Amino acid sequence: MAMGKRRECQESLFTPTSLLAQSPGHPFYESLNQILGKHGFDGFVEEKCKSFYAEHRGRPSIPPGVYFRMFFLGYFEGLDSERGIAWRVKDSLSLRAFIGYDLSQDTPDHSSPSRIRQRLPVELHQDVFNWVVTVLAKEKLLKGKTVGVDATTLEANAAMRSIVHRDTGESYRDYVTRLAEASGIENPTDEDVRKFDKKRKKKTSNKDWHNPHDPDARVTKMKDGRTHMAHKVEHVTDLETSAIVGVTLHPGDEGDSQSLPESLAQTAQTLEAVAADPEARKHIHDKPLSEVVTDKGYHSNETLVSLKRSSIRSYIAEPDRGRRKWKGKHDARDAVYANRRRIKGNRSALLRCLRAERVERGFAHNYDTGGMRRIHLREHENIFKRLIAHVAGHNLGLLMRKIRGSGTPRGLKDLIALFWSIVRRIQHSWIAPFLCKTRLRIIA
Repeated sequence: MAMGKRRECQESLFTPTSLLAQSPGHPFYESLNQILGKHGFDGFVEEKCKSFYAEHRGRPSIPPGVYFRMFFLGYFEGLDSERGIAWRVKDSLSLRAFIGYDLSQDTPDHSSPSRIRQRLPVELHQDVFNWVVTVLAKEKLLKGKTVGVDATTLEANAAMRSIVHRDTGESYRDYVTRLAEASGIENPTDEDVRKFDKKRKKKTSNKDWHNPHDPDARVTKMKDGRTHMAHKVEHVTDLETSAIVGVTLHPGDEGDSQSLPESLAQTAQTLEAVAADPEARKHIHDKPLSEVVTDKGYHSNETLVSLKRSSIRSYIAEPDRGRRKWKGKHDARDAVYANRRRIKGNRSALLRCLRAERVERGFAHNYDTGGMRRIHLREHENIFKRLIAHVAGHNLGLLMRKIRGSGTPRGLKDLIALFWSIVRRIQHSWIAPFLCKTRLRIIA
């Protein structure tokens, strides 16, 4: 056989559609589209978005269902930026089929979801998230009684070297150079400035410094010990099913006890929206949001009193504060003592283990393998729209795990590989010895 040689390819002037490459589609995305179609996803989002588009003027935009599907793909494919999503959709035949584009159509570029995100309000993205949670309830993947709450940090699209002083407007380097000169160092070099800065304490307080490019970002110590401009995202997770029922975004330096009320309020609104659907209401608990499990970062008198007044049982780990004085604080004393009694029980130990496992798993899936640990957008409103659609994709992954045994396309591939690995082990351990004995008997 002669060796083939690569030749320059001359483009055809016309290409019949029958000769275009066809994709059989990805089984994971085909099943996901069937679920979205079964529950009327496209009709729902088109009705919600109708008031934000002109009826007869202008060129038709990409359908709202395509817009949200592209953000779902960000979670399933582990893509952090809209440019990456647009490139991946354009390059993959199976993803084209998922969003409803064939090879003869040009897929949306990154500017299309960006413009639509600016046009559609936060409330509409929240409605889509609530719709996904309602679908989980219909599929018996939501209870809503006991929730776990925790927060993590996301690296902002802003550099530490770009921060400026709030009072003087100086950059950090100019500010430290001025302090070095004031301390007696004449004409300090870069090395002198670094040595001088190394001896200073409390260098970058958020009260004194901010980033002009992203005012919502805050100087924050990350989980790995590094210091970056960052945002804080908080999850409220159903501990019985691992479904995320609440997502909120906060400044990176905001305390946990300060952000908890907003997260619980948003979760309550989501569960109310779920209960408004008669079919979904049959599968959730009669008293949703009855118990809250958190770590000791959320422990405060105000938090416990507020939860008690809302008839929510708290399981919040208590930090060691020594002997406390309760003069004039009877409500806080009763709430703290009641929480202390609960966290000493066996049920509290089980709930805290579930919170550590399932809430942290949600962080790993959404921000590590899901690709959103670093944000490529600025301002909380823009970030939250992208974020809540991303987490909605995670919730759809829970439904796919129930139906197909895997929550992502990559997980489905691993599941198939595991199946064939088990088959080979059975073949080697059971079938092969049996055949060997049979051959020996025949020979004998």
